[in-house]
Amino acid sequence: MSITGPELLARIDAGNAPAILDVRSGKEFRRGHVPGAVHIPFTAIGSHAWEIPGSPDDPIVVYCGLGPRAWIAGHALRRHGFDKVIYLKGHMYGWRKARLRVEM
Repeated sequence: MSITGPELLARIDAGNAPAILDVRSGKEFRRGHVPGAVHIPFTAIGSHAWEIPGSPDDPIVVYCGLGPRAWIAGHALRRHGFDKVIYLKGHMYGWRKARLRVEM
């Protein structure tokens, strides 16, 4: 399952966004991230799953730079009971591209 940048932005703006998880490196996260995203590097999901807001029954949007790290994190999340993993379509690259279109 996936969500586009504009769809996620609309949900953020409306105040009904799901939990959002950025699984990139700390350096990447500090250079910019989706508003409201929680940062947990994909390699630390298993030991930091308790930091994810909401419950495992709630949907969670996961993204990285281009996709592979998010898919690995999604697999780890499912092992920890998070069944409603949603991937940001295009990941951070797609988010930035969508934001540019909205701001034009």
